[in-house]
Amino acid sequence: MRTWVWSLLTLFALHPASGLAAVSGKLLTYEIDGQSYEGYFVSPSRDAPLVLLIHDWDGLTDYEVKRADMLAEMGYAVFAADLFGAGVRPTKVEDRRQHTGELYKDRTKMRALMTGALDTAAAMNANVDNAVAMGYCFGGAAVLELARSGIDLKGFATFHGGLKTPEGQDYSKTRGEVLVMHGSADTAITMDQFAALTDELEKAGVKHQMVTYSGAPHAFTVFGGERYREDADRKSWDLFSRFLAEKLR
Repeated sequence: MRTWVWSLLTLFALHPASGLAAVSGKLLTYEIDGQSYEGYFVSPSRDAPLVLLIHDWDGLTDYEVKRADMLAEMGYAVFAADLFGAGVRPTKVEDRRQHTGELYKDRTKMRALMTGALDTAAAMNANVDNAVAMGYCFGGAAVLELARSGIDLKGFATFHGGLKTPEGQDYSKTRGEVLVMHGSADTAITMDQFAALTDELEKAGVKHQMVTYSGAPHAFTVFGGERYREDADRKSWDLFSRFLAEKLR
């Protein structure tokens, strides 16, 4: 997998109200297998542990950038990857289904885009040897795909992510702990799927935490959305924060 970083553009500093020194985040354009992608990188220090962040089905947006900045305030470097391509930020449901559907059908490409993103982060001097992957919705499903690949990361976390395991795959190669944060009122990803994944991880001997939040529908962490649930968002973020503190020492 050949990956090149082409350009860096300063986007904005971290929240000034945090009281921490400002850390500049950067939009960067990089290339994987001849196609350009646009990610976001922010780091408070050269040796900061890394979080690889995978976006929802509408592509890398201000939402993922905000989450990346929140993590940087906590002392983590973050590479928010782009799995759709530079400039591809679908707004219509049919377009979102098209782009995610293409990757669901080509799992090899999905994995290559995430490992290519890690290569890009490494080229930015990010500490890829002390890293966790996390994702939202589609990004959560992608992170579980990365977990099944056997990549050597410290952990894999999903917020209201897709939980189905494709036919022919399993978690026998998974090397890091899996954290699943799921809304029990999610009608898109059912509790049957949640239970099935729990059984799979247990049978594979994968260390895991499977947590549900009552009354939380799909996309319960998305600020300003109709399905946003402050209580579940706060509790899941607190849990994820503790997960990072444990895994990324």
